[in-house]
Amino acid sequence: MKKKVAAGVQHSSAKPNKQKTLRRTDNMTAKKSSAPQPRPSFKQDPGYAQAVQNYEAGLKAMQEHKFEKAKPLLEKIIAGGHKELADRARLHLNTCNQQLANSATTFKSQDEHFDYAVSLMNSGQFEQSRTHMEKILKQNVKADFALYGLAVLDCLTGQVESSLKNLSEAIRLNPQNRFQARNDSDFQNMADDPRFTELLYPEPSDSAPATGKKF
Repeated sequence: MKKKVAAGVQHSSAKPNKQKTLRRTDNMTAKKSSAPQPRPSFKQDPGYAQAVQNYEAGLKAMQEHKFEKAKPLLEKIIAGGHKELADRARLHLNTCNQQLANSATTFKSQDEHFDYAVSLMNSGQFEQSRTHMEKILKQNVKADFALYGLAVLDCLTGQVESSLKNLSEAIRLNPQNRFQARNDSDFQNMADDPRFTELLYPEPSDSAPATGKKF
């Protein structure tokens, strides 16, 4: 009798263990099925990768105040349908549109346009001022005053080589720019540069080159 009872106990205890094992397996299966699916990689979704690239390029263009360049990049992201990026791009696009609307000013003359560019420079908006100076030069490659303005901008932003180049060209086109630069405090960062001094105070032989052109 004891053997039968023991066998019975052993048999009955084996069954719950089996059920418990089955329940553990079911729980593991449930956890696996409910686990969040990983976001597709760039290789799996090249469209998302392109959207990220456009987003980064758009932000960089905005930081450089190149809103005309940033706008189409942001519009591509919104059209792409990637919600998370599209929502962010939409906010930046609004900023671009506001900036472009503010700069969409019509000028009656190049002098008026130049005055506006100078006002931007004086308020510390160097990149926007540079954009307008370059627009003036596109309309008139001999606009020495715009070259002079670029020389000032370059000096204020630490671009010495470019400043000397633009100032030299401005003086070549209009020698009066040499005398203006001598009294212009915006060039104080280059006051100790011998190249700047030579440009403003050339030797007599340098001011009358062999070509016969006069500065």
